[in-house]
Amino acid sequence: MERLRIDKYLWAVRVYKTRSLSTEACRNGRVRVNGQTVKPSHEVKVEEEVAINMHSYTRTLKVTALLQNRVSAALAPNYMQDLTPAEEYEKQKMHHDINHEFRPHGTGRPTKKERRMIDLLKRLK
Repeated sequence: MERLRIDKYLWAVRVYKTRSLSTEACRNGRVRVNGQTVKPSHEVKVEEEVAINMHSYTRTLKVTALLQNRVSAALAPNYMQDLTPAEEYEKQKMHHDINHEFRPHGTGRPTKKERRMIDLLKRLK
């Protein structure tokens, strides 16, 4: 196998949970191959660089092998090389920490007053 659709590849190596999510990402211009935005039907080849905009950070992968079916998470690194800089993962962690509300287990749903405070804090960010 020399070529494979980019949407199928991203789904097979577990970048996206479903194939339709990977297709949608390609259609919305979040996937670039060698610096160019691609359609879901673009055929990816070995040794190409794929950059995926994941909202808060950009993940960069190098295609090392092609595969026909989805593989387990343990086998996915055999088909790609992660070239994402550490700063991008730090951006992701920071974005998660800022946008994550912590609520102790067992305290139930927020009251109306607590909900207003949460909304106010989100608007200030």
